[in-house]
Amino acid sequence: MTREQISVFDMFKIGIGPSSSHTLGPWRAALEFVQILEQRNVLQLVSQVKILLYGSLAKTGKGHGTDIAILLGLSGDDPVTFDVEQVGLKTEQIKASQTLLLSGKKLVDFVYDDDLLFLFNESLPYHPNAVSFQAFLSNGTAVSETFYSIGGGFVVREGGQNELKHEVDLPFPIETANNLLHWCIKTGLKISEVVMENELAWRTEQETVSGVLNIFKALKECMYRGCHTGGLLPGGLNVARRAAVLNRKLIGSNPYNNFDEWTAAIRKTGNGFQNTLDWVSCFALAVNEENASFGRVVTAPTNGAAGVIPAVLQYYLVFCDGYTSDSNRDERIIQFLLTASEIGSIFKKGATISAAMGGCQAEIGVSSAMAAAALTECLGGTQRQVLMAAEIAMEHHLGMTCDPIGGLVQVPCIERNTMGAIKAITASQLALQTNPDNAKVSLDAVVKTMWQTAQDMNSKYKETADGGLAINIPLSLPEC
Repeated sequence: MTREQISVFDMFKIGIGPSSSHTLGPWRAALEFVQILEQRNVLQLVSQVKILLYGSLAKTGKGHGTDIAILLGLSGDDPVTFDVEQVGLKTEQIKASQTLLLSGKKLVDFVYDDDLLFLFNESLPYHPNAVSFQAFLSNGTAVSETFYSIGGGFVVREGGQNELKHEVDLPFPIETANNLLHWCIKTGLKISEVVMENELAWRTEQETVSGVLNIFKALKECMYRGCHTGGLLPGGLNVARRAAVLNRKLIGSNPYNNFDEWTAAIRKTGNGFQNTLDWVSCFALAVNEENASFGRVVTAPTNGAAGVIPAVLQYYLVFCDGYTSDSNRDERIIQFLLTASEIGSIFKKGATISAAMGGCQAEIGVSSAMAAAALTECLGGTQRQVLMAAEIAMEHHLGMTCDPIGGLVQVPCIERNTMGAIKAITASQLALQTNPDNAKVSLDAVVKTMWQTAQDMNSKYKETADGGLAINIPLSLPEC
């Protein structure tokens, strides 16, 4: 059996919110579909397209912007570079004109209500997040492809290869936490160093370093925007953005003009427990308010959980002397993100990072475990303590359901990122103060338990908006 090979750039993908599985994944699936049409030399023969959404993509698709993502993907727009300010404008133009420019090259008639179908009562067996694309050609034939958005922006095409990189010979093949610990003990390398050695099988060290720092650039820009943007979140819930208000309150009169000056100004506000707690919450809120507003975010490992890792990383940089110099900062950032990515990949291989498969434990829980592990290594923890921190963080997210109100990635999703970040920091501190030889639960055991819990969980608590808070909070949302 071929083992899944996951890079740091698979776990951390730049895209547009609000959901990696319901927005970024379908967007990438739509891009792949029009690429298939071009590869088969039939794009110019297309006279009509239809999109069929199944399962969770149907039930919470509008709240997650699945329809918007698919229209932009079919248009050939790239979620990494597309202007987030144009998301709403372009999709409204498509609906109003009743036309769609496939891959930016072939104009076809497209009636939103007739050609994009939400099949609320139908599901496909492989995964709850399924979408089928049908292209009808002028020669009387058709091209049909089905894709599954399996979490974190990962997409699998039915009957085809998934989008992961070509297979390479990794010096340290890893499927489980025990595999990872084996290589660390055998080589004496830190977890981040093992990850870097594996990344060299795909690209040069400089390319990896540059790419990881580009991921950090996207993370910090998202956080900074979120801390300086007010107003209401879109979608009809009328949720007020809080990060900007909290930032102004906490920063006081300390002046700044950019991210680095802002970070220095935050350090001047002190390191008291309450102040630190407020700032960590502010960082997480900022990212997920941006995510809920169709802003540019990084899957960490998903969009819905995108605020945990940047919040804990910023906590480390601001309050743990991780920001002592430019060169030291870059090294620490790379160390943090490489370690986090490996923990995320272990959960993806052994369980899931999809809320539609495992509930919110698969998103906030995994992101908290990733952040706890990364923080622990950066604070000088041993390899065993790093894995222990990840285990502690996930252990106390087991069974967490996904029940977004109105199908929107807002309530309770945004606040859950603050909880995940705080739990990650607590898990790290516990691990650093504990002899891991005395641990009763291993990371592999908690991964296995999480997957068993996911399989036992009632489907209405898996990102369907059919249970929990989603049905107990009275709403009056507009049809959109």
